[in-house]
Amino acid sequence: MAFRTLPVCYVFLPAGVIPGVIPGVISGVMGFFGCVARRAGLRWSPGVSPLVRTSARCYSSEPTKEKNVPYEKTLKEQGGASAGPTKPLPRSADAVVIGGGSLGCQTIYHLAKMGMTNVVLLERDRLTAGTTWHTAGLLWQLRPSDVEVELLAHTRNVISKDLEEETGLHTGWIQNGGLFIASNKQRLDEYKRLMSLGKVYGIESYVLSPAETKDLYPLMNVDDLYGTLYVPKDGTMDPAGTCTTLTRAASARGATVIENCPVTGITVREDETGVRRVRAVETEHGTIETACVVNCAGVWATKLGDMAGVKVPLIAMHHAYVVTERIEGIQNMPNVRDHDASVYLRLQGDALSVGGYEQNPIFWDKVSDKFAFSLFDLDWDVFSANIEGAMNRVPALEQTGIKSTVCGPESFTADHKPLMGEAPEVRGFFLGCGFNSAGMMLGGGCGRELAHWIIHGRPEKDMYGYDIRRFHNSLTGNNQWIRERSHESYAKNYSVVFPFDEPLAILPP
Repeated sequence: MAFRTLPVCYVFLPAGVIPGVIPGVISGVMGFFGCVARRAGLRWSPGVSPLVRTSARCYSSEPTKEKNVPYEKTLKEQGGASAGPTKPLPRSADAVVIGGGSLGCQTIYHLAKMGMTNVVLLERDRLTAGTTWHTAGLLWQLRPSDVEVELLAHTRNVISKDLEEETGLHTGWIQNGGLFIASNKQRLDEYKRLMSLGKVYGIESYVLSPAETKDLYPLMNVDDLYGTLYVPKDGTMDPAGTCTTLTRAASARGATVIENCPVTGITVREDETGVRRVRAVETEHGTIETACVVNCAGVWATKLGDMAGVKVPLIAMHHAYVVTERIEGIQNMPNVRDHDASVYLRLQGDALSVGGYEQNPIFWDKVSDKFAFSLFDLDWDVFSANIEGAMNRVPALEQTGIKSTVCGPESFTADHKPLMGEAPEVRGFFLGCGFNSAGMMLGGGCGRELAHWIIHGRPEKDMYGYDIRRFHNSLTGNNQWIRERSHESYAKNYSVVFPFDEPLAILPP
């Protein structure tokens, strides 16, 4: 079987500048962004010491023991899953949601809200332990799909209004606005189309000139801009606050949330007509009889699918961002997405989180069940691809130190769309995974559609683009195709989508 492979662009740093180091010690001495960029040949100024040590490029899938992350508490719990389940397991349930991340919490919340209260959420460790806890939590309201605009709008309503009204708790929602950068005419035309779509749904947005952009964001370099798209009501979500509030609201309606309870198996039997159906969920602490399982296990969804004989076509990759030291004047600025530089800048109090999508992402081939509230060492060979674009957009970064690095696992799919709906191989086995690092922003809308799907047998909206059945079984079992297409969709995540665009990694006719 022949494949066309996506060309891979590597960024290599010369000896003496290495990647692997956590540059927290650089604060107050020099700008690490400027250091790495100069030594990589991007902008060199003689006499600047890199203050970093040499090491080899590392592709280890082992998590680091301790990391400096941008939270006062990393949510680590002594004992973890070995402490046993936080609640007794019921003998039966109408549905069992597996995975306590964004999608799992949103799904059980919406199931309970729609009246299915005999539902259980099982989390192998603590809520958000897998990938949700380290997410950037960005929410952009505008996408080039009307269905996705509606999904995002529902997420925003749940996070910013509904949950607070129901529980009296603040989820951590911050409305500081969003700014999309256009450094060419094609991109600005795309933003104008987005603004037109937003008007249909009542989303406030404005196309700004470079001068207007400078007034809004004084620290931004606008010399190479054609314009920007500004959405004042975009913002950021707090993963821990959001998931905790969702599960409290679900529990108040009768749902049961059980942490520290890993799933060890899923019982599937054939009925009298030969159709394979879910019958129970097995754990080390007991079995729950159920006819409905919802796989919201994120990176670990493939293993959960294997337990039921269901192919889950997603790939785990390293996905990273860094958090800077304090930047004077950055307070209250909107979040920024520079699509052409494939980088985003998220406001983090008086600092910035800087991340993006590289051309040569690192795959996590050996997914570990013991990986909870853990991070990888950041590979600067790979991540340095984001540095030049970030410094070009906000020149102050060149003289800014880095406070922490965050590199964790995320799940990606062949077409950069989530995997949802009932699996064709097993009745009663639903998917809510493969969200391509967008699980927080799409979680509310997709959680509602998934709940409707489970209760009524179909989603309320046209979700075919997310339905697992869009992939023929000849594709879901082809690991090489999934890997190459997922790599390509990751690298092209911020690319302009042109009509009749064909992927490079294709199957022969």
